Amino acid sequence: MNVRLSSPKLTGMLAACTALLLATGCTSGTTDSAGGEGTAKGPLVRIALGVDASYAPFYLAKERGMFAKAGLNVELMQVEGGPAAAEAVAAGTAQMSANADSSALPLMAAQDKLTALGVFQSSDRYLKVVLRDGIDRPQQIKTMASIQGIGLYSTHSYLKHNKIDPASIKIVKSSPPEIPGMLQRGSVDAYILFEPWAAKGDASGGHIAGRIGDFGVGYFQWLLAGRTWLAGNNELAGKVFKVVAEADALVTKDRKAAAEATQKQVKLPAEQTERVLPEITFTARGFTDTDHASAKRVVDFLLQQKLIAKSPDLNTVLPKGWYEKYVGAPSE
Repeated sequence: MNVRLSSPKLTGMLAACTALLLATGCTSGTTDSAGGEGTAKGPLVRIALGVDASYAPFYLAKERGMFAKAGLNVELMQVEGGPAAAEAVAAGTAQMSANADSSALPLMAAQDKLTALGVFQSSDRYLKVVLRDGIDRPQQIKTMASIQGIGLYSTHSYLKHNKIDPASIKIVKSSPPEIPGMLQRGSVDAYILFEPWAAKGDASGGHIAGRIGDFGVGYFQWLLAGRTWLAGNNELAGKVFKVVAEADALVTKDRKAAAEATQKQVKLPAEQTERVLPEITFTARGFTDTDHASAKRVVDFLLQQKLIAKSPDLNTVLPKGWYEKYVGAPSE
């Protein structure tokens, strides 16, 4: 769930780079090679997503052939994570994507190309605070590493919760794979990340000191679609989301099977995935007033940090009622 924010100016450049990379090498980035999928049917729907345990419903659905059984031709397109997934949709190289709220919203503010269809999972436990050994209190922190998106939002919230001015802390922006090494070298005192990077920090000169829910932060993962594509494919998008909703329920019932499917699809260790899956709530649903209020808090943060120039129209990008109309309740 590598999420990061980009300024409106950078968004265009990143989208263009994403389009070029995916157009020239998307085959090596797919995760749809497992058996059990059967013969592909219907128009191709590419879903762009990152690689970590939070995407287990997609991996399980693909491994068990659930999309094909529903008459769908779905390809999972592995990308860097964060806005790269939504950028692939905006660039037209994918039709749908799985994105955290804080990585989707700045792109929605920058361009009128994306619609979120609903929530497929959420958590206030999956991201953890990791402190370097020898740092026992937040007040000892001088430098923090952070990814963009939920990482930066959580970092500011954590510091403010502990009555520390974020401006007094050096915040170094980096990528998840690099951050545990930075902690081990003593380059940073702390960071907030999801698994497996929190556990890697715990094993490399640090210790886990809390979760984002401890200071009132959570995140939501949305299933997004390109607005132009969606205009003629609402029913198709609904069928795809219905499979994801059914896979959500299966992940909750059988974490071991979900972890094994994740290992087969993207090579993440099954034991590690099974251990962290209980930290995530895998429930698919439509948007509510509460979701709009949560999104507005993220947007307000983005505006304060000058990471976006204007707010997206939340009623347009987070349409209420779409999920209920096109997906409904998942079948058992």
